[in-house]
Amino acid sequence: MTIINPITSKIPSRIGAKIINKLLRLLDKPINKLLTNHYTKKYQPSSSALSVSLWSEKKIYLPRRRRVHRENTDTMKREIIYTPLSSLRHPKKLLREMWQDLLASRELAWRLMVRDINSQYRQSLLGITWAFLPPIVMAAGFTLANQANVIQVGKTDIPYPAYVTFSTALWQTFVEALNAPLQAVTQARPILAKVNFPREALIIAKLGETLFNFAIKILLIIALFIWFQIPVTWTIILAPVAIIHLILLGTLIGILLAPLGLLYQDISRGLTLITGFWLFLTPVIYPVPKTGIFAALVNFNPVTPLLVTARELATTGNLSQSTAFWIVSIITFIGLILTWIAFRLAMPFVVERVG
Repeated sequence: MTIINPITSKIPSRIGAKIINKLLRLLDKPINKLLTNHYTKKYQPSSSALSVSLWSEKKIYLPRRRRVHRENTDTMKREIIYTPLSSLRHPKKLLREMWQDLLASRELAWRLMVRDINSQYRQSLLGITWAFLPPIVMAAGFTLANQANVIQVGKTDIPYPAYVTFSTALWQTFVEALNAPLQAVTQARPILAKVNFPREALIIAKLGETLFNFAIKILLIIALFIWFQIPVTWTIILAPVAIIHLILLGTLIGILLAPLGLLYQDISRGLTLITGFWLFLTPVIYPVPKTGIFAALVNFNPVTPLLVTARELATTGNLSQSTAFWIVSIITFIGLILTWIAFRLAMPFVVERVG
């Protein structure tokens, strides 16, 4: 990149060169950020090309790593042209833009995640204790009901209080991943129509927040395993794989509902009602039934193989639904990509409507 001298060299060149060198040192970091390939070129509103008076006849060149691509060097403005043609007509270009936006959203997603985590526990008296309370309260309630013979849950592989607490922590993580995309776009609604930024940053930030909350719950699970002296096998190192698949399934459903949830508040209200009923169709407080219509409904539930596999990998190591686990996982990965594409195509229209 060449910096042009528009002023005649009436001032001595040595003095001018010294002043320019000092200015360039002061502007070193801002220029480095300004000339970033991904984020600056696509999402930062930028001014005209940098031109500084050198007060000498010589030309100064920036380092090669800071040069901008020759395209849009004069104005460095991103022109957005809306056409009736769908992005699906050029799938390679669409996938390339998706990948570039995913990379460009890393720093913004990190800042959003840190902000949300701090705001989540900042004005709270109990702080991170709220991450432990729901599984503990639910486990205590169902344990007392089981001991009083109010409910009959059958035999479990580990002590029932640990069984319910561990399963509830997994279920709560799935529900958080399910609600995360909808909460992300709803909270960012005021700025979606005003600021052009990769929408993937909202989803990644909430996904990181879900992982952070589960990392806190792991401390509770470790304490339960020690208290009840639950033996573990080597398969416990594979349990995070099943847990990540469970989180991705919730994210898939959440991304699918996010555009609709931004238009209609009924989605978020109905989701609370559905997840409450969905809990009783998932083997959280009881083992997987073997026969009957209810057993068919439980086994048809896509959360069942993921949650059961994660629980079995962390405890006994004997997998009872490995085939169903991989079927649901493959469907989840394929559906996540398709839902991501649908999310990108739908959000501009949704933002235009709510804006």
